[in-house]
Amino acid sequence: MSVCKLPIGAIVGPQGIRGHFKVKPFTAAPKSLSAYGPVTTDRGQQLLLQIMSVNANGLAIVRTEGVETRDAAEALRGATLYVIRDSLPEPDEGEFYHADLLGIAVKGQDGAELGNLVAIHDFGAGEIAELAPRKGPTIMVPFGGDRIVTVDMAAKELRLVVPDGLLDDTNVGDETNVDKIG
Repeated sequence: MSVCKLPIGAIVGPQGIRGHFKVKPFTAAPKSLSAYGPVTTDRGQQLLLQIMSVNANGLAIVRTEGVETRDAAEALRGATLYVIRDSLPEPDEGEFYHADLLGIAVKGQDGAELGNLVAIHDFGAGEIAELAPRKGPTIMVPFGGDRIVTVDMAAKELRLVVPDGLLDDTNVGDETNVDKIG
């Protein structure tokens, strides 16, 4: 059985000359980067982060043992930080980790199949779900908040409210639709 690792942040670059570095957190609260114990980089390094501060841009300024110089911190630039899924607390009722929803079947509020959830993005104006329909390219639909109608983890199904007209030009749910030009 493989261990499930979840990304919790990415190292942006060094901060100062003492080995501190900036981390873009993927967590709700930047200071929680250190709350789950050691992290592992995508390069296989294990780090125990100590949060020094959070800057105005929401980046965590951190330090870790063994990274004592700016050059050592620079060598970490671009690394993604992971924690083992089991080290995270169980979500509260009605809450879910994004990673737990990946692969789940997504239906519209009316029950029409939209596809499987392949990613959740946040480009700054709210969360967007990327769905893979049975045929054709992936589609993007608004996600989160009042857009989620129900989540049934046992049935591995999620229902979303999709704005009227958003999917009119896609091939979602239309087995007879073929790619059209023009």
